[in-house]
Amino acid sequence: MAVIGTTELIIILVIVLVIFGGAKLPKLARSLGQAQREFRKNAGDEVEESASSGSADTKNSDA
Repeated sequence: MAVIGTTELIIILVIVLVIFGGAKLPKLARSLGQAQREFRKNAGDEVEESASSGSADTKNSDA
């Protein structure tokens, strides 16, 4: 598995800066943060949902 080093990360950041420009970067970062937050929330909800349905299935099979 390839590991991204410091040099590669700096090159990627410079390319992103050139493509999107300095004015759009805060908006881009904000939207990425919101997407990540929503993904984590939805993933957490699914885990809780499957855990509660799994425990309900276990209770019904024990009876």
